[in-house]
Amino acid sequence: MEHYQNIIVGFGKGGKTLAKTLASRGESVLVIEKSKRMYGGTCINIGCIPSKSMILNGEKGTSFSEGVAIKENLTGKLRNKNYHMIADEPTGTVLDGTARFVSNHVLEVDNNGETQQLEGKRIFINTGATPIILPIKGLADSRYLIDSTQAMDLENLPQTLVIIGAGYIGLEFASMFANYGSKVIVLDAKEKFLVREDDDISEMIFSDLTAQGIEFHLGVTIDEVKDQANQVEVSFTEKGVSQKVTADNILAATGRKPNILGLGLENTDVKVTDRGEIVVGDYLRTAAENVWAIGDVKGGPQFTYVSLDDYRIILDQLDGKNTRSTKDRTLVPYSVFITPPLSNVGLTEKTAQAKGIEYKLFKFMSAGVPKANVLEDPKGMFKILVDPQTEQILGATIYAEESHEVINLITLAMKGGLPYTLLRDQIYTHPTMSEALNDVLK
Repeated sequence: MEHYQNIIVGFGKGGKTLAKTLASRGESVLVIEKSKRMYGGTCINIGCIPSKSMILNGEKGTSFSEGVAIKENLTGKLRNKNYHMIADEPTGTVLDGTARFVSNHVLEVDNNGETQQLEGKRIFINTGATPIILPIKGLADSRYLIDSTQAMDLENLPQTLVIIGAGYIGLEFASMFANYGSKVIVLDAKEKFLVREDDDISEMIFSDLTAQGIEFHLGVTIDEVKDQANQVEVSFTEKGVSQKVTADNILAATGRKPNILGLGLENTDVKVTDRGEIVVGDYLRTAAENVWAIGDVKGGPQFTYVSLDDYRIILDQLDGKNTRSTKDRTLVPYSVFITPPLSNVGLTEKTAQAKGIEYKLFKFMSAGVPKANVLEDPKGMFKILVDPQTEQILGATIYAEESHEVINLITLAMKGGLPYTLLRDQIYTHPTMSEALNDVLK
């Protein structure tokens, strides 16, 4: 049996970064990955990077086939770079195969029927998440079903696409495929659209996406999915009325769950929740000694930058400092890459009101921002909540071009406990979206 100081199961963001760091220090590191198409993890292969590449090229009017080719070239380069980032280290090894725990520190790895057992002094579970397929009659068996992963591998543009789920992932795909020319029909069980967002924001987004040609059916029950000769038929009930639509594909965008199937955790002391999330403490340690969980597999926000922060927390422990933990993770921004993007950090008006928190609201329409007009997309608005006593920012929602950049500036100010007036009076370059803060915060 081979022995390693560190074994990382899965090639995701936090795990691969940890592997690179430890291997560069001369520690033996083994990264086990079951798919050669997943070197580097979800983000660069089937998630953030390829989807944003496709979204950008759709907005530019690029053809779908050319967009796919650009995306494939990009992910191929990144995949190769990430493989060699580990494999080229003298003490780093990448092993193809599917890992299964035999005990707390022994793994059995299967590679096309050939198995071997490996022992790790430390083991890091970094297997990510997998799409959820709802138990709808006929859905799982449909040959026209695609999930968020398979949507990234389509070679031909669906003329008509049904998307189950009007959450953030579903909306990104809806906007993307609509930009390429697909007729997009979104079905969702919730009666309210983007219920966690403020009503003025969600109403504006709904109006803009509808104007883009996307058809929404909310508060529906999907009764059956049935394959036809060349299309799929979806039967659903909306407000008591039975309806049917046909499409070239049906995309399940109903969330993702921790990827632990077949991992053999029952052979270890590692605990999991009813939802399959690996239970960890504030320092990401599992119930098994010297076994950690990184990224989506432990539940919580499914962002690659959270996985990267997991790496920082774990490395801090290995270095003997123990100064970082998940308790520090009080401000985590997010962005939804519709057109224009939606970004948020901290409180919304809705959450502030629900918690009885007093706030001063600054609100500004994107049409008043010169750069938004230069970019020929003045849709959207800025909303920033400020504590009237301390003048510190409580939260921000930006539905506007380049909101994904501006939200990081606001997050930094919030993390640093800076008064909103600092952002208001800052001298910004022009024309930029960040200079809108001069006007938003007046």
